[in-house]
Amino acid sequence: MRGRTIRICVLLVIGLFVAMFFLAEEPGTDIDEGSTLVLEVGGSYVEAAQAPWLSRALGETSPPFVGLLSLFDRAEMDPRLEVVVVVIRPLAIGWGKVGELRQALERLSAAGHRTVAYLDMASFSGSREYFLATGADEIWVVPAGIVPLLGLAAEYYFLGGLWEKLGIEFDVAKAGRYKSAVEAYTSTGMSESSREMANSLLDSINDFFLSGIALGRNVSVGAIRAAIDQGPISPVDLKGLGLVDSVGHLDDLLDRIGGTVVDHEVYAQVDPAALGFDPVARVALVYGTGTVVSTAGSRSGRAGSVFAADRFDLALNQAAQDPRVDAIIVRIDSPGGSAMASEEIWRSIDGAREEGKPIIASFSDLAASGGYYAAAAADEIVANDATLTGSIGVFTLRPVYGGGLAKLGVSVETLTRGEYADFVLSSEPLSPGAKKRLQSMVLQIYELFVRRVAEGRDMGLEEVDRVGQGRVWTGSQAYEIGLVDHLGGLHTALDRVRDHLDLPPGEDLELVVFPAPRTLSEELADILDAKIEGVVAARWPMPKALRGLGSWLAGLEMEGPLVVPPYLIEIR
Repeated sequence: MRGRTIRICVLLVIGLFVAMFFLAEEPGTDIDEGSTLVLEVGGSYVEAAQAPWLSRALGETSPPFVGLLSLFDRAEMDPRLEVVVVVIRPLAIGWGKVGELRQALERLSAAGHRTVAYLDMASFSGSREYFLATGADEIWVVPAGIVPLLGLAAEYYFLGGLWEKLGIEFDVAKAGRYKSAVEAYTSTGMSESSREMANSLLDSINDFFLSGIALGRNVSVGAIRAAIDQGPISPVDLKGLGLVDSVGHLDDLLDRIGGTVVDHEVYAQVDPAALGFDPVARVALVYGTGTVVSTAGSRSGRAGSVFAADRFDLALNQAAQDPRVDAIIVRIDSPGGSAMASEEIWRSIDGAREEGKPIIASFSDLAASGGYYAAAAADEIVANDATLTGSIGVFTLRPVYGGGLAKLGVSVETLTRGEYADFVLSSEPLSPGAKKRLQSMVLQIYELFVRRVAEGRDMGLEEVDRVGQGRVWTGSQAYEIGLVDHLGGLHTALDRVRDHLDLPPGEDLELVVFPAPRTLSEELADILDAKIEGVVAARWPMPKALRGLGSWLAGLEMEGPLVVPPYLIEIR
């Protein structure tokens, strides 16, 4: 009886909470002429649809990136706004998204709005945030804030020494001399080819960083380099070098501007139709976010969002066959993953093109290996300048635990039937013949990968192999070698849709996310996984860089019913 009473109470509380969530009064959206809009940017943003109501109610706080871009777009066409103040706090996004936000900020200025970036932060590194701020007409910094402009750095972790101490080794096969993901797990340092690639990436992003600041502040790249080498830290230092315009509190800035102030949350309620938004075509937005896997679903409790082939195929087919949809944008933010799943997604996109609707792939921070493999089937590819992409290559990792078990006093004896039966063992290295066979398997997958890219990009096999070999490129580099068609973000992808549909530039397009929202049971399962993951992370914390590195393997779903993981095939 007592248990039944508790259950009823819990249901009543949930019902009350849901009612409050839905019935909460929305703020008004009446905006005066000459108003100042305050937009807040900070934290992380996901390449996914708006989290369902239950997820948001229970604390899932990462908003969709497209939602933030939508606010900038609304402000751009809103004649009631005279000034837009963008409050920038520490960001947890990559350079691709930062560059896309900066372009959105620049479009506000081009539309006639006065733009002010307000840096509200104290951080050991403010490079991304400051770079974003330089897209505004003016830059303010909070007093006592810290926005050190120290230049860019890359940090790579290698776990080979750890496995050696634990007595664990790996059988490795790979296709592509730049396929350096293997080294993170098996080596104690960079190979020469990996160092060449790493320096090339850092140089490319550094050029993007310096040229963007120089353009925004109307100074030379040399002057920016000199300022960085002085290491300005305090707001006063930044102002003295001409890197910011003013130091003051946000309320002082708003008082100086004057007029009515509209905050972020209120403006989010503005109906685009009230601004004259009148779409003439409908564009489906289908997401491919996270590690590429075959299993259906949208999340993994271990690795966050997953780029699931089954779910993606369902969403893409719904969009392709919907008579109300005129074009499709596939938005990718993925490091790759399963080779088989990548092929399945490629086939989904290739098949959807038969419906005759243009399919544009739009890259976010990352669209490498399996992420690029999938995109090769699209009609066109759009990438941000600083997107990490390419990595046309394959590798396998087969852990060998025998040495580690021996250190624990565990003995193993194996029996096999068949020349290559040792493939399914995990206690001893592969025989020379089995290693050769494993390498042959990897090369076959690499050849298919190269062929898919060659078909999609209208390139020769040798040409793809030359720019492939597992090498990662920035978006600007990929554009130069023909791996992407246009530089830009979602805004540019929509421009490409207009071109395919023979619409005038700037014609309004409606973006609709596919697939439909998840069911309640799917939400509950996802939330439970995420909460368990959070508890585990809190109980057994590890360095952030190592957590990210470990998720490469932890996020993979094994293909097929395997007793032990004999090897992992990754495309990254």
